[in-house]
Amino acid sequence: MAVAGVTAAYALASRRLASTPLSAPIVFVGAGIATGPVGLDLISAEHDRGPLLTLLEAALTLVLFTDAMAVRPEQLRTGAALPVRLLGIGLALSIASGWLLAWPLLPGLTGWEAALVGAVLAPTDAALGADAIANPRVPGLVRQGLNVESGLNDGMVLPFFVLFLAAIPGTAYAEEGVGGTFWRALLLSTVLGLAVGGAGGRLLRSARDHGWITRQWRQILVLAIAAAAYALATVTRGSGFIAAWVAGFAFAYAMRGSGSGSGSGRGRGSVPSASAVSAAPSSAVPVPVPVPDGDDTADFAEDLGNLLAMLSLLVFGAVLLGPALEHLGWGIVGYAVLSLTVVRMVPVALSLVGTGLKLPTVAYIGWFGPRGLASIVLGLLVAEQQVPGVVLVGRVVAVTVGLSVLLHGVSAMAFSDRYGRWYERAAARDQGLRESIGTSHAIRRRRLDVTGPPGE
Repeated sequence: MAVAGVTAAYALASRRLASTPLSAPIVFVGAGIATGPVGLDLISAEHDRGPLLTLLEAALTLVLFTDAMAVRPEQLRTGAALPVRLLGIGLALSIASGWLLAWPLLPGLTGWEAALVGAVLAPTDAALGADAIANPRVPGLVRQGLNVESGLNDGMVLPFFVLFLAAIPGTAYAEEGVGGTFWRALLLSTVLGLAVGGAGGRLLRSARDHGWITRQWRQILVLAIAAAAYALATVTRGSGFIAAWVAGFAFAYAMRGSGSGSGSGRGRGSVPSASAVSAAPSSAVPVPVPVPDGDDTADFAEDLGNLLAMLSLLVFGAVLLGPALEHLGWGIVGYAVLSLTVVRMVPVALSLVGTGLKLPTVAYIGWFGPRGLASIVLGLLVAEQQVPGVVLVGRVVAVTVGLSVLLHGVSAMAFSDRYGRWYERAAARDQGLRESIGTSHAIRRRRLDVTGPPGE
């Protein structure tokens, strides 16, 4: 009841709130704290642990699948390969620096538990600072770089996460050993994801080209493919998240195989012209209508995934952040602050050396690395594994994500406007500004707290 009430209240005021620094993540996390054990005690981890974990896992599965669907290989090669640098260099350095800083600041953790903290808090979530990417004044190179990075780094951190868990005695992955985890959770899950996603994409493309499937069921099929990849990997004791992430890539690639459509889940399909309709044969056999690059196949899955993500933030506020706020310590707060600054910004700066990007751009990219859904789910999975330092790990993750929700949500609108004004002045002075490099195949990830034109 509390979840439904908060969702309805935000929906009714969503357009008004969208023009303020009070973002959807801030509202839902705040509502979670108010309805959790430290507030009204309407949501409790002790009584609702199973359903809550299912909700969080479903949200991350859909987000991983649809984010992977959205990314094209061309996006990794444009604009001085900005996403490649952030993912290939910046992500690894973030995990390493988070690991190293956890040792002196969180002395209650073992070396591998400290590594887990670094991995759990490495992925970013663009939804927590949507204005930083949605603001059209920010150059397309930067917006696309942050968007692609956020869409891929949660999946790329999963291998580190499962291998670190396998190194800690007592966890389910430790029973398999590092070698067994590598083969089952990484390789087998990848193969299953490729098989399910590829087969699903080819079947959907064939059904679409023959006119067998409606628009509504095309969108629902996306949910079935994501769920099938996750479930198949789980029953084989692999990683359902890795399988779902890989399946998203394979599904989109198979959908684009005919060259008639993308399946990337962006935009809307086109309506055939009057001449095309009049030229169609007058028979009961459906006439295949090519679906353009703006296929809306993943729209429903994205909207559902984003809604589940917002509900997950409410649950996070209730069962993780609220209780953690009662046990704050200087080590936890210090690590949270450094995680959002040093651990993020220094690796980003190092990864962008030699790109020719100006200091304001490097600082902007470095600051907007919010921690969100992936960190929450991975943190809860650590708790499920009964890691010896689980209480401290949970508190560090909760405080870091909570601080990120607040700081990145409040600063996104103001900082993006300020950076946009700097870019406009710099571009007017320097026609060869690196930030002005055009990008192709820009993607638009659908966000529930970004409104459309008036009247929608």
